[in-house]
Amino acid sequence: MNLWQLHVFCKVIELKSFSKAAQSINLSQPTISSHVKELEDYFNCRLIDRMGREALPTKAGDLLYGHARRLLLLSDETKSAMAAFNGKVAGRLVIGGSTIPGGFILPRIIGKFKKKYHEVSVSISIGDTKKIIDDTLSGLIELGIVGARASVKGMLQEKLVEDELHLIVPSDHKWAALRMVTVEMLKEEPFITREQGSGTLESIKISLSRGKIGFEEFNIVAEMGSTTAVIQGIKSGIGVSILSPIAVQEELKTGSLSALKVKGIDLRRSFYLTRHTQRTLSPVAQAFIRFIKKELSKESSA
Repeated sequence: MNLWQLHVFCKVIELKSFSKAAQSINLSQPTISSHVKELEDYFNCRLIDRMGREALPTKAGDLLYGHARRLLLLSDETKSAMAAFNGKVAGRLVIGGSTIPGGFILPRIIGKFKKKYHEVSVSISIGDTKKIIDDTLSGLIELGIVGARASVKGMLQEKLVEDELHLIVPSDHKWAALRMVTVEMLKEEPFITREQGSGTLESIKISLSRGKIGFEEFNIVAEMGSTTAVIQGIKSGIGVSILSPIAVQEELKTGSLSALKVKGIDLRRSFYLTRHTQRTLSPVAQAFIRFIKKELSKESSA
């Protein structure tokens, strides 16, 4: 077993395909298969099942994947530490972001970070808040940015930037021209919600609870697993929802969607830098934290 084999194995699992893994790391598909077969021979068990067009991990494969990711991350941290010793910021950084930070904040920050530090490569894992926190705790990612506080032992969270959720409706909705609606109006309207584990959903529930309003009082017609799906649901007329304007900034500019406030509910929230309390940050992670704080501070004061 070696780190390269583990890298190949992880690529197959993450892309759910031998052919896509081969394209990703510029190897032939037979070579990818050979590396996986060598790992299966080494551990004397099957690691990946070919289910139709998808390559999915077996129970043993799931177990190996978790350990392999941690080993590869430790390898990246080692390279980063040695580069720092030589006075350079270099190496690979694996970070996570919940839907809004991962899809709309981190990409632009990382783009600027890469321009300054050319020898750094960054990998982003995007999932709901629960997944990013779980991956941080298990060591699969070095740090994450999420949209809700976590009452989990071992987590260190630091406020990065504030956000304010709004009610989002289609441009042809009866409320589109309004600036604000009441909670009683909203309760009667078909409402689309995110899945359990979403930081946005958790923020909505917390905001409602402050006003002694139960989320179960809403007319929930659909639960969707991503912000993108919720946005499409709103556009299709399935219902309205409460989202970050960051996620629909293009639609708000073009006028296809409208953002309203909800009277009597404080929908402000924060995004939090999240990491394990017992984990020593790599030099690359430390440089990234300094950089993102500086950039977000500049944007908020602009």
